[in-house]
Amino acid sequence: MNEKSDLVIKNAAELLTCRDDARDLIGVIRGGWVAVRGGKIIAAGDKGEVEPLISGETEVIDAAGRVVSPGFVDCHTHVVFGGTRVEEYFAKIERLSEDEIQRRGIRTGILTTLTPTREHTLEALYEETAERVRDMIISGTTTVESKSGYGLDRETELKQLEVNRLLEKRLPVSVASTYLGAHGVPHNTTKERYMDFLVNEMIPFVGKSGLAEFCDAWCDEGHYTAEECRVILEAGLNAGMRPKLHEGGYSYIGGALVAADLRAASADHLNYNPRNSLRKLAEAGVVGVPLPGIDFAVGHDRPFDPAPMIEEGLELAIATNCCPGCWCTSMPFIIILACRRHGMSSERAIRAATIAGAKALCREKKIGSIEPGKNADILIWNLGRHEDIAYHYMTNPIETVIKDGRIVVVNSRETLI
Repeated sequence: MNEKSDLVIKNAAELLTCRDDARDLIGVIRGGWVAVRGGKIIAAGDKGEVEPLISGETEVIDAAGRVVSPGFVDCHTHVVFGGTRVEEYFAKIERLSEDEIQRRGIRTGILTTLTPTREHTLEALYEETAERVRDMIISGTTTVESKSGYGLDRETELKQLEVNRLLEKRLPVSVASTYLGAHGVPHNTTKERYMDFLVNEMIPFVGKSGLAEFCDAWCDEGHYTAEECRVILEAGLNAGMRPKLHEGGYSYIGGALVAADLRAASADHLNYNPRNSLRKLAEAGVVGVPLPGIDFAVGHDRPFDPAPMIEEGLELAIATNCCPGCWCTSMPFIIILACRRHGMSSERAIRAATIAGAKALCREKKIGSIEPGKNADILIWNLGRHEDIAYHYMTNPIETVIKDGRIVVVNSRETLI
């Protein structure tokens, strides 16, 4: 190979390639090297493979004593929203009764977020969201999925999706945009009328606009039934958007079977799923996305258990679920929760935050691992071994973030964002 590199990272204590076929789940290469050119990885391996690609113009980073990994793929978020629900958060922590919550005038639930999100201008909503996304980038996220769903009307849902477009345009992050009109039902209509609006007006329009690549729905008691979700997601497919599905979060009503039948990109939450539903998802190639952050934030009565998911062969991704009810922007914290509170191994959690997250967004051919031909989304850690990612409760253990071959964060501080 005569192609010289723009950037080389050498002497990593551990290079975590996170190859899909890695027997150890994360593809550790001790003393590993990586070469980048034109924003793409052109080599990853030992010194002998990469050193010949260095020229006098190559920037060389010595990662001696440090872990190098792929950038995080945060594959489930509701990061675009206005306002706060901090009063609700502490009401639930204090276990206030419903009567006391009403007496204090504390508003709760998704519909609480509709008003501030609707009232924000496009630019104001972008600025509020961008602050959260900058925190994500500094914490190692290089690709983020972002859902609408805090408008439940034409204008605000489209505004949220436009913010997704602005985030990708203005910040060094890739954004996978998801239309989640079926996140609830507005107060001023019936579910039947709202579904007609979704299926016959909004979903076709969003699909034609190119503002979203996925269509999502919330399948749970008190929200949308499995068959209602099927109708919504099939409309999304007809409009060119691949299905994703919130299901099993607070009850199990058959959503996994819909996700499996439609070969959804992912089925997310999975707290209440029976084994046979997990098997169906695995057989259909659907990625399971349990969410440690929301289980922690709400003090979930039934935190997800990854053991039966793994035993049934389900590929698992994890994500922040950043939203007003789970104000988390840190994927390292999500890895810590996945290991400490849910019993994942460090290797399983790291895989879930990288290559599996990429699969949940149908982008595994471009991101999620350190392999030739993939985008150079790379992290350098102030840690010496991969287990420390879940063991060291540091403020931010990431030293350097590289996005598409460009250094965007150094010394845990933003540089180009």
